[in-house]
Amino acid sequence: MKSLKPGRRYALSPSHYLFAAVFLLRLIALLRLTGSAFLLPNSGDMHFYNEWAQRILHGQVTEHHAFYGLPLYPYLLASLYALFGRSPFIPGFLQAILDGGTAVLLYKLAEKIFSSPAPPGHPAVAGPQNRPRNFLKRYRGECVGVLAALGWGFFLPEEAYSAILMPAAGLVFVFWFVVWQIVRRREAPAPLGSLMLGVLIGFTAMGIATILFLAPLLFVALFFKWNWTGDTRSILLAKGAAAALAFIGFGIGASPCWIHNYFIAHDPVFLSAHSGVNFWIGNNPVATGYPRFPPGLHAGQKAMLEDSITTAEKAAGRSLKRSEVSAYWSEKARSYIKNNFGAWLKLLLVKAGNFWSAFQYDDLSIITILREQNVILPGLKFGLVAALAIPGFLLAFSKYPLSRWVAAAILLHMASLLTVFVTERYRVAAVPGLLLGASFGVSELWQSCVSAKYSRAALYLVLLLAATLFVSIPQKDPGLWALDAYNAGWQALQVQDLPLAERKLKLAYSYVPENAEINFALGNLSLAQKELEKAESYYAATLHLNPKHVGALNNLSVLALKEQRFDLAAKFLSKAIEQDPHDAKTHYLLARTFMLLHDRPQAICEIAKAIDLEPNQPAFLKLRDDLH
Repeated sequence: MKSLKPGRRYALSPSHYLFAAVFLLRLIALLRLTGSAFLLPNSGDMHFYNEWAQRILHGQVTEHHAFYGLPLYPYLLASLYALFGRSPFIPGFLQAILDGGTAVLLYKLAEKIFSSPAPPGHPAVAGPQNRPRNFLKRYRGECVGVLAALGWGFFLPEEAYSAILMPAAGLVFVFWFVVWQIVRRREAPAPLGSLMLGVLIGFTAMGIATILFLAPLLFVALFFKWNWTGDTRSILLAKGAAAALAFIGFGIGASPCWIHNYFIAHDPVFLSAHSGVNFWIGNNPVATGYPRFPPGLHAGQKAMLEDSITTAEKAAGRSLKRSEVSAYWSEKARSYIKNNFGAWLKLLLVKAGNFWSAFQYDDLSIITILREQNVILPGLKFGLVAALAIPGFLLAFSKYPLSRWVAAAILLHMASLLTVFVTERYRVAAVPGLLLGASFGVSELWQSCVSAKYSRAALYLVLLLAATLFVSIPQKDPGLWALDAYNAGWQALQVQDLPLAERKLKLAYSYVPENAEINFALGNLSLAQKELEKAESYYAATLHLNPKHVGALNNLSVLALKEQRFDLAAKFLSKAIEQDPHDAKTHYLLARTFMLLHDRPQAICEIAKAIDLEPNQPAFLKLRDDLH
């Protein structure tokens, strides 16, 4: 038996150092976040996930409806909260580990795809004087891997998304783990291996369903890339069996979701019934390729989902199962596509352009605010990475055939977003692959220059110029430019950072002064600054732009109550209830107003409605007791 060489067993490879470096970068951002006002989510999708996890902890494991939102991340959060306490730090810590794992996968992918060492004794490496010049050529894969992994560590959007309550880090790791399994193998996996790859994809789909678009890549690898042994007939049978096992694995991995929906909620939904409304948001007459909400749906995950249910039920005139709600919105989207096929094809081209665009549509607006608060470090943005990646993949296509699998994975992820819409966090899963292409392109330019292959260097620069022009096509809609400033201002307002909120909201207002939500936010800012007349004017402008704006109606009623104009307050609150009859707080305010108007029967009626909607609110119960 051969003995191990001393020190070999515990030797560290570059991948270990890259993991440590990226993990450390993510940990720095997370520790800075814990010292900021943005650790605990108070709005947006982070709040949606956190609130769902809190309900699970309080025993509301199921609502006896099909899931209306992908459930994996909230249930994982609830498990972590139960084990370690209700702090977002532990999920962020685990997400930092996953990002470190993604850096390792990038290094291994680059090593596999781009390594082509010269044979021993080759003139290119024989003389010591040639070693510095040909180091990059000799260690091409390793150099590309290090560059791509460090690029991932300093990719600005992921610095933000890995620190907050967001499942992006998990999706990215699993996505590129599956791609690595496809790329690294020459021989077909054992039957259990095919099954487990399917299980992994299916399980991850309960958190982010777009990973299902990797299934075609897996099936192509099964039939055309991996080697099989045996005669023709046995190989065909083995390939068919492996594909069937992978398909079964999808179902096994996602089984907690569909078992709940089919057998507990008694609703035939495979993953989540909110796919229908997402399909409609991405494919409707006012769609822009970004998540622009059509009339009747409010922005924000929770509000949008609630609106989608009530709108569908109102149209049907009855209570609906979640699958029926999804079908309602899907049918609206299909009807739009069928009746406006040419316009829809143009919309697809717009979405494809949005996917590659340097314009940062961060629907959470967390990147800008965390950067301005020095929570995350300066880093790369999508536009730069995409511009460098396009010429890199074009040059690698023929020379390094395995790079085609990475390019195919990126295009499949893009295709998954064309069905709905594009946002910064949705396209982040493509970034590790783009970093591989970008890093190879940079290495190819360097190698061409040191080897005096100026024609190849010129070709790269021409392709880079074309790619830069493509990703830099400007966005002309001022509403898109206002979104980031508006969301950042709204979040600053939530944490009472009034100077930052004022700066951001006024910037958003300068882009689109005719936007109801921006006027409403400025009204709230003026209210927080105790400038009541200015607040009232902004709320009046909000109602002029959107007469059904519930928030403006409620806040105007509060101002009217302060001025003891009780009739006017009752008028505003009644209009607000017409728009949202399920808002318990509005019923409570109207009950108080009727009490001040000495209309006791109406006050008793309204407080009864408020308590029916939220039976455990102490203020509601006290007002009822006072009235009785």
